[in-house]
Amino acid sequence: MERINPEELGLFLPSGLGQQIYALAERLFPICRSITGDGVRRTLDILSEHVDLARHEVPTGTQPFDWTVPKEWNIRSASIVGPDGQKVVDFADSNLHVVNYSIPFKGTLTLDELRPHIHTLPEQPQLIPYRTAYYTPAWGFCMAHDRLAKMPDGLYRVEIDAELKDGSLTYGEYLHRGETEREFLLSAHICHPSLANDNCSGLALLATLARSLKARKTRYSYRFLFAPGTIGALAWLSRNEERVGLIDHGLVMSCVGDAAAPAYKRSRRGDAFIDRAMAHVLGGRAGAKLIDFSPYGYDERQYCSPGFNLPVGMFQRSVHGTFPEYHTSADNLDFIAPQHLEDSFRILMDVIDVVEGDWTPLNLFPKGEPQLGRRGLYSALGGQKSSGISSMALLWVLNLADGQHSLLAMAERSGLPFRELAAAARLLSDHGLLAEAGNR
Repeated sequence: MERINPEELGLFLPSGLGQQIYALAERLFPICRSITGDGVRRTLDILSEHVDLARHEVPTGTQPFDWTVPKEWNIRSASIVGPDGQKVVDFADSNLHVVNYSIPFKGTLTLDELRPHIHTLPEQPQLIPYRTAYYTPAWGFCMAHDRLAKMPDGLYRVEIDAELKDGSLTYGEYLHRGETEREFLLSAHICHPSLANDNCSGLALLATLARSLKARKTRYSYRFLFAPGTIGALAWLSRNEERVGLIDHGLVMSCVGDAAAPAYKRSRRGDAFIDRAMAHVLGGRAGAKLIDFSPYGYDERQYCSPGFNLPVGMFQRSVHGTFPEYHTSADNLDFIAPQHLEDSFRILMDVIDVVEGDWTPLNLFPKGEPQLGRRGLYSALGGQKSSGISSMALLWVLNLADGQHSLLAMAERSGLPFRELAAAARLLSDHGLLAEAGNR
């Protein structure tokens, strides 16, 4: 198998990248998504303009493991009209105003009767919360606490024009085929409505990454999955049990567009290659966080459940559940920015470079240091700035090329960038000093 040329690492970056990702997130933002329904399909329609998605429909009543695909939910309108005939809440203003998966309702209620069905954030009185009722029949509204405090006593006309019926759960996937069937899984949840960071950012980033990889010849095959949280990942796993053994690396993507420093949550294994690669890539970044696995979060919980224990971690910036904008109307398009989306994209590309470029070299002249000067290697460096290779990179590669250390292991040991060591190894290999371990 041909190894990647280090000079090719990181070159597959379109111009205006951050703005392109942001523009896609902006298109996705207004759509009312849920774990089922036409909002998911409209979202997949838009993503399909960027990547050739295969779409899958999983019928209501299907049982992926211990779960059951619920009835399909779609909503047309919803409102609360006050005693003065004015709308207090209108779904058309924000799709966060209705509890996601609310059953249909129509009636006239007193304020005291209505209050138990209204959700607010007293500690963030100007924001609308995001709430769901996926698996329990219920209805409700979400609104700013300040607005609720101003609602007078009286009768309120309430209507939620929604429908729950037998239908299906929808997810999309795209496979970029590499030289082998071994896979890198990249997954983002598609069920959240108008929340920009969580997870329009993840959807837009993965679609852009998939499009960028089309121009790249890779060793690994890359599977991109856009599925509803929990139930969607479980549906995919239940339909692909015979293939999950092909997954060597995986990342779940969420909250990748805000200004916080990047954060990585390790897989359940803790020492998988993806855990090491992410730690290396983030190692030089100020404020970057490495978080140990816990069974709370997004779909890494499903991929890392003990029956699968896949090498899947989670990449994010602000850690879910810890920032004040989380699951509120403050997670809007002002909360994310092109430069942060582009930075997240570049981190992913750096990780892919490690995955694609890693190999285990063997020093063919292991007794003492080979004489580099007479082979023209010192002059070949051309200065560290121009070549991207230092003499220390050459020396570290030669010293650790015992057939037991891959390039990533060398980067971890030496503290040098993977890209520099990969370039040094290629140069040494070209001069007959290295071979690939096991291929001698």
